[in-house]
Amino acid sequence: MEAGNPLLDDYVLRATGRERPRVCFLPSASGDADHYIVRFYQAFSADRCEPSHISLFRRGGASGWREHLLSQDLIYVGGGSVISLLGVWQAHGIDAVMREAWERGIVLSGVSAGSLCWFAEGITGFHGTPERYTGLGLLGCSNTVHYESESGREDAYRLALRGGMRPGYAASDGVGLHFAGGRLLRAVSSRPDARAFRMRTVRGRVIRSALRVSFLGDAVPAPAPPTRLAALPRAA
Repeated sequence: MEAGNPLLDDYVLRATGRERPRVCFLPSASGDADHYIVRFYQAFSADRCEPSHISLFRRGGASGWREHLLSQDLIYVGGGSVISLLGVWQAHGIDAVMREAWERGIVLSGVSAGSLCWFAEGITGFHGTPERYTGLGLLGCSNTVHYESESGREDAYRLALRGGMRPGYAASDGVGLHFAGGRLLRAVSSRPDARAFRMRTVRGRVIRSALRVSFLGDAVPAPAPPTRLAALPRAA
């Protein structure tokens, strides 16, 4: 939901393989901020999909959520605090349902915290100083977003990797990391110069390898194999 730029949103809709997919938005990481829910319905209008959302911070908003989530073609998770998101999901049991949705082949996607949550661990900077977090572990690697736009993010990620964090991926704003199962299928972007990197340690030294990033404004990528998960770092 990058203002004026629908390229990543269009990409995740195509990943469902449906002409008019059912899309459910979870704004949990923002505390169900009203303006964020409005932005979702503006970006995912009823003429291109069947949009809905689940609120965990409104009375009655979580009623019947399990059946609803498992009936979707795409689950789209908003940005905010990944630590708060994971806490409220665990309290409601949504963390377990997300794994079930993934195993059923429902496309899982998200921006910022909605990208971080799918990974085993990574770096979040929402509450100030970048810090390590533990995610859902659907993807057995690490992740950080806003890699080149937020001060201290790269240093914190490198330090964590040297301290034993799993290898993983660093994505700049506008980059989407598209996974099929546990394998990175491709990196795509809504911005022509956006970058992403594979990060790992070799004998205590952090190695950063640039990924090939396809700009979605140039051409529509070829149809992907059946999709399990698409994680999209937020565009600032």
